[in-house]
Amino acid sequence: MPPEGTRPSVDQQLLDHCLTDAEFEELPGFSRNKVRDTYRLPGRRRLLISTDRQSAFDQVLAAVPYKGQVLTQTARYWFDQTETVCPNQVISYPDPNVVLVQDLDMLPIELVVRSYLTGSTNTSAWSLYERGERMLYGHEFPDGLVKNQQLPAPIITPTTKPAQGGHDAPITAAEILESELVTPDQWHELAEKSLALFARGQELAAEKGLILVDTKYEFGLDHHGTIVIADEIHTPDSSRYWIADTYRQRFEAGAEPDSLDKEFLRLWIAARCDPYREPIPPIPAETLIDFSNTYIALYERLTGSEFERPDARIPIRARIRAALAEALPEYF
Repeated sequence: MPPEGTRPSVDQQLLDHCLTDAEFEELPGFSRNKVRDTYRLPGRRRLLISTDRQSAFDQVLAAVPYKGQVLTQTARYWFDQTETVCPNQVISYPDPNVVLVQDLDMLPIELVVRSYLTGSTNTSAWSLYERGERMLYGHEFPDGLVKNQQLPAPIITPTTKPAQGGHDAPITAAEILESELVTPDQWHELAEKSLALFARGQELAAEKGLILVDTKYEFGLDHHGTIVIADEIHTPDSSRYWIADTYRQRFEAGAEPDSLDKEFLRLWIAARCDPYREPIPPIPAETLIDFSNTYIALYERLTGSEFERPDARIPIRARIRAALAEALPEYF
């Protein structure tokens, strides 16, 4: 409790209002990952609730105000904009943080599409290149490239999908086929759909003065065996976005691009420690608020809509529970 006669700061009030736990005992099939709490429901359905938990470098570090809502609504925008490119798993949106989806048979790889040589994690193309590797994910890179340089064309750099608490691992198309993670026909379709989704994303982002730099896709099979895009798409958690107007000037100056994505936090952390070998320091409230504003700015710029902040008088968890009780009354 704060000392008598004092009140929490506005920043702290926002942080205290974050959603960090979306486990509801009334619902079956609960599981938790870094950001989402999920439920497996009868009828091949799955409930995905995006919390405000923030992960980076394979750790959950803090909570970011409104993050879960931004992720769900940004993904909703992109699912709507790409449904003619690839079918998605969405059934309905019971709440701004919640999506009811088809329960797919998930494929055991993630497809990362990159159009720039960048990144700060161990598996990013730039980190591998900086360590001296020139054959990255099955693609050969020449000497002399620099960070944040544009590639001649987008490339697919797949990774294996880690078990709970594990790490993504680079893999090549040849290794995917040799290990029979997917069939040759599935791999061809996955690659084709990933590049088509990315092209659509870059096109619409460019119209809003943004560069979609790279992104991660996850796919599954529905009950007909159709390949379906799953989880999220083109959100600031799974993608990098740069401001187009300032990219060239900052690149030529050797500065990091102006960005509206998760890299904001990764760079803040990397400037203060080696996140893979040292403890990550506590993230100040003002940094988390800046991060929240970055995500909101991306949503508003992409969609052209003002972000609707929830009523702070109503706990987010209580609001979600009420929405679920209405959408799934058989459980409440």
